[in-house]
Amino acid sequence: MSKKSEAEMTEASNGSGISNFFNGLKEEFDKVVWPSRRQLLSESAAVLLMVTLSASLIFLVDKFFSWAAQQVF
Repeated sequence: MSKKSEAEMTEASNGSGISNFFNGLKEEFDKVVWPSRRQLLSESAAVLLMVTLSASLIFLVDKFFSWAAQQVF
């Protein structure tokens, strides 16, 4: 750790805990790169599609094994 960041950490720990927490929280939220509305919708649709396909595949495999078990027993 550099001396500058050590000094910042020492300085930051001297204030009130709650205000430092919220100041740090605001700084971290400013660093977040939020997705655009279009990107959010397209990626959400992709996730929903994959979940639906996965659930359908699991359902079909389960039905096949149930049928196979009934044929054997």
